[in-house]
Amino acid sequence: MTDTAPAIEAILAEHADLERQLADPNLHADASAARKVGRRFAQVSPIVATYRKLEAARGDLEAARELAADDASFADEVDELTAKVAELDTQLTDLLAPRDPHDADDIVLEVKSGEGGEESALFAADLARMYIRYAERHGWTVTMLGETSSDLGGYKDATLSIRSKGDSADGVWSKLKFEGGVHRVQRVPVTESQGRVHTSAAGVLVYPEPEEVEQVQIDESDLRIDVYRSSGKGGQGVNTTDSAVRITHLPTNIVVTCQNERSQLQNKARAMQVLAARLQALAEEKAEADASADRASQIRTVDRSERIRTYNFPENRIADHRINFKAHNLDQVLDGDLDDLFDALAAADKQSRLQQV
Repeated sequence: MTDTAPAIEAILAEHADLERQLADPNLHADASAARKVGRRFAQVSPIVATYRKLEAARGDLEAARELAADDASFADEVDELTAKVAELDTQLTDLLAPRDPHDADDIVLEVKSGEGGEESALFAADLARMYIRYAERHGWTVTMLGETSSDLGGYKDATLSIRSKGDSADGVWSKLKFEGGVHRVQRVPVTESQGRVHTSAAGVLVYPEPEEVEQVQIDESDLRIDVYRSSGKGGQGVNTTDSAVRITHLPTNIVVTCQNERSQLQNKARAMQVLAARLQALAEEKAEADASADRASQIRTVDRSERIRTYNFPENRIADHRINFKAHNLDQVLDGDLDDLFDALAAADKQSRLQQV
């Protein structure tokens, strides 16, 4: 019995149970329940597959050793299988490492302008477009829940819902959970007549939006609900009635707006979903901080006081300060080419998880 044996036994049993559930037609009558089971199945299947490969390789290695005892020509095969077993054992350990329970979840992402006036608002719009283009590359669905535009077409604030279409274990949250914090830009603003480089910043807040938010109870007396006329960049999608909804959660001062649904009722329902997700994320972050107040890794933080990244336009350079990542392809990054950066962040997160095993 190895150290991972108890965990493997539990996962094998869960995998078999999930297979039985997915084969039951009654499950698929409830799309939300089916997706939840499908996502969990996608999470455990790679573990089961790797374990089965490892067991097969161990069996082959044992047989090869027995043959090598009588015939030295099997020695090379023993060496190859020994290396294969070690590699698969490492992969299994990695897969069993603690992972974020929200990795398969969809997200809500907010971008807010900060210091820098119009330039900050324009940069906030650049960030929003960057995430939208990244989502499009992955075939995800993006919905603009609410936005407040600046005079030059930037965003004072914008709220996006980003959702995946499949049951992958690595969903939207697994990729974008590292984005919360202050993003700093260095460039010549369009409002600068002397050609001088200015520094400004925008804040990003990202949190998971599970399909079912079960842990949060919201007291209606804690809410202030305002309705107003939707505003946007113009066009047929802008409402001409007071259908937009702004909900303020008074105990936490969290403000959620939604204006892009067809009616005030729909906007309120969507805003309540977002508020519940934000409150759940806040509760989980507090519990995590209380459990390990001195944790070394701050990759998942959404503290806006933390400057996480700098976008330097004159040098076409992007730098992530948490992992000392630098690259000179800022133009491509702003067009949604974030894979190298996100892979580096995921590698740092993976190393952190492995240290917990």
